[in-house]
Amino acid sequence: MKAKAKAAAPTRTTAPKAAVASPGWTFFSNHAHVLFCLSGDPTMLLRDVAARVGVTERAVLRIVAELEEAGVLQRQREGRRNRYMVIANAPLRHAVEAHCTVGELLAVINRR
Repeated sequence: MKAKAKAAAPTRTTAPKAAVASPGWTFFSNHAHVLFCLSGDPTMLLRDVAARVGVTERAVLRIVAELEEAGVLQRQREGRRNRYMVIANAPLRHAVEAHCTVGELLAVINRR
């Protein structure tokens, strides 16, 4: 009986943009990364958010829904697109940083 030749797995010569930027762990969660993207560009397509964060579009849809449910983000329909508004006075969710608001975090992150 002949042995089948094992197909070589395709090799990637360049890492995706998000993989280059992240060292394996980051200081912020994917929820924060999605929020950072949408605060910088409120009309950004979720497909583009997913590519930038390095997760699937489905994951971004789930994260956006959770941020909306938590009162951190609001979605407003504009024609065929969405505009996302960050609720700046929403408190951060963990007890360690609950004394800070989403707006305060974004002010630090967006400062360049």
